[in-house]
Amino acid sequence: MAKVNISDMVLRDGHQSLIATRLRTEDMLPICPQLDAIGFWSLEAWGGATFDACVRYLKEDPWERLKKLRKALPNTRIQMLLRGQNLLGYRHYSDDVVRAFVKKSADNGVDVFRVFDAMNDMRNLRVSIESVKAADKHAEGTISYTTSPVHDIAYFVGLAKELEAFGCDTLAIKDMAGLLTPQMTSELVKALRASVSLPIHLHSHATSGLSAMCFLKGIEAGATMIDTCNSAFGEGASHTSTESLVAALQGTEYDTGLDIAALQEITAYFREVRKKYWQFESDFTGVDTRVLVNQVPGGMISNLSNQLKEQGALERMDEVLAEIPRVREDLGFPPLVTPTSQIVGTQAVLNVMTGTRYASVTTEVKNYLMGHYGKAPAAVNQTVKSMAVGEAEVIQCRPADLLEDEMDKLRQDAEGLCKTEEDVLTYAMFPEMAKTFLQERNAGTLKPEPLHEKHTPASADARYAPNEFNVTLHGETFHIRLTGSGHPGEDQRPYYVSVDGIAEEVLVETLSEIEVAEGSGGTAKKKVATSSGGSKRPRPTHEGCVTTAMPGTIVDVKVAVGGKVSAGDPVLVIEAMKMENEIQAPKSGTVVAIHVKKGDSVTPDETLLEIQPA
Repeated sequence: MAKVNISDMVLRDGHQSLIATRLRTEDMLPICPQLDAIGFWSLEAWGGATFDACVRYLKEDPWERLKKLRKALPNTRIQMLLRGQNLLGYRHYSDDVVRAFVKKSADNGVDVFRVFDAMNDMRNLRVSIESVKAADKHAEGTISYTTSPVHDIAYFVGLAKELEAFGCDTLAIKDMAGLLTPQMTSELVKALRASVSLPIHLHSHATSGLSAMCFLKGIEAGATMIDTCNSAFGEGASHTSTESLVAALQGTEYDTGLDIAALQEITAYFREVRKKYWQFESDFTGVDTRVLVNQVPGGMISNLSNQLKEQGALERMDEVLAEIPRVREDLGFPPLVTPTSQIVGTQAVLNVMTGTRYASVTTEVKNYLMGHYGKAPAAVNQTVKSMAVGEAEVIQCRPADLLEDEMDKLRQDAEGLCKTEEDVLTYAMFPEMAKTFLQERNAGTLKPEPLHEKHTPASADARYAPNEFNVTLHGETFHIRLTGSGHPGEDQRPYYVSVDGIAEEVLVETLSEIEVAEGSGGTAKKKVATSSGGSKRPRPTHEGCVTTAMPGTIVDVKVAVGGKVSAGDPVLVIEAMKMENEIQAPKSGTVVAIHVKKGDSVTPDETLLEIQPA
């Protein structure tokens, strides 16, 4: 019998860490029979960011994914990552929503629930764990590992004791950023083994290059379960390769009993599949020891890179990575794991993009400082708190205690859209996004984001578009690198480039195009395009013009034309990088023009709203 059991992350955390959670169900199902035959303790296949990505980008029903995987993996435990009271969204939900979500997840195929809280606030885990036990499923209580002046072994042992008291079946150490060192792993596992009786499950990303050594030291200290990932989606920001750990332990007292040859057949399949997703590959998913300082988790780094690329700001990644630990300290050293990683990361991006720290503060940071995510591990920066929420009182109770039951209201709000209770729960997670998704699904018009063909110069007929090149103009050579592009219109599109290291925006506008006129016998004609594409929003020209620091989607317009506003009043709410951000009035005065509506996509350097200064 195996002394060490393996949970493989290839169907969830592996592709979340390396290709921004874009692996589609159609590319999972063909390999499921081979995965099912291996003998893993579990396969992590649901939860985390997969639910969001299914609805937002892939246009897949995440519940259908779960059902299909359950059918395709009859002999293997399906494991999910559950964010405690946050479930799979970015806010706290009422207890009746938590209970309903856990029950439906269990009904549709989840066997193991790894339950964690980003703040390590045990109050936020109790209802989820109780619900898992009520469904007669495996509850894995989880410690979110991090380092700071307040996070020591005694702190983590205290958390473990609380999780054992909740009735958890196993205890996971979730090292989401790869911060564990071999020595710390050994000391922590030994301390936990001496304090609780639960089997210990180690989870560590390979970002810092230390995870394999940490696993060996952890196993020697008494951990009996480890998370690895098939090498096709392993290493770097993902996890130590499954095949490598199986080989390392083979023939020892810790032998996993898994067949390396069978694992390598799975690897060959996923290597080919991964090529389809080349457009989501990131430059920031290899070994990066900077994580020991910035603490950005593996599941966030590829998404952060992709989001900055979409904003045309990828060249500012190093500035963002340097700002993240400063924001984290300001917020009292929360572990960086969803949703706190997004909360801290988005605020860091805003601080960098606006050029002034906390000139704009996200709604989520304000809620965090008010205690709506739970108790901060350490004291927050009072200057930042004052800038964000003034003298508002911080709540002291469990955040969900302030929430009334939501399920009945959710059913009413989504009436006509939802066909099942699962649909209602999808709506609960992401109301605006789910509304669009369910409407399109019901109409049969769902269309996933495209997977582009990767052209190479190998074919004489293929056109190869480089993203980095030199341009010589009037005898002077400029080094240009394309870092991203904005939303295309019919005849124009903004491109974001770096010219000799300086970020620039270039608006490419089509002045003419060749088309074949119908009924003209194939005669080509030149057509001068009218400026019908793009947003048509004016560029900012005066101090009363309201703009956004980051591309995003308008969630709410809080003012009307003719309304009076004071400088600092919220006038718009924009969703960027999955977080909501209030945009404030730059001047006091009267709103004279509004150029956006709810649901509009917006980019920097557009005037969204105009104020006539008083």
